[in-house]
Amino acid sequence: QVQLVESGGGSVQAGGSLRLSCSVSGRTFSTLVTGWFRQAPGKEREFIADIMWTSGGTMYGDSVKGRFTISRDNAKNALYLQMNNLEPEDTAVYYCAAVRHGTSWSQGSWGQGTQVTVSS
Repeated sequence: QVQLVESGGGSVQAGGSLRLSCSVSGRTFSTLVTGWFRQAPGKEREFIADIMWTSGGTMYGDSVKGRFTISRDNAKNALYLQMNNLEPEDTAVYYCAAVRHGTSWSQGSWGQGTQVTVSS
């Protein structure tokens, strides 16, 4: 079982930047995939990006390509999401998650979420 704890959320003006962090603990393995999702009020959960824990291969959702960057530091057991050029539409609760490759995210481990608010 993997445990996840997010940090780094907050309030920022449009055009600004934030970096979210996620502490990853517990049993990690070579096929672990870690990722970021977000959910705004009244909307469905949205995939942002994921990264293979071992190889570092990444995938991004269309809405954040070119603005957000996912990374991980295996030595620190940490996952990051660098968010640049933030827009009010990025306001949401952001979650990190971990799952075995090939398994549905709904069957993975999730953090408690961190709020990001972008004002115009």
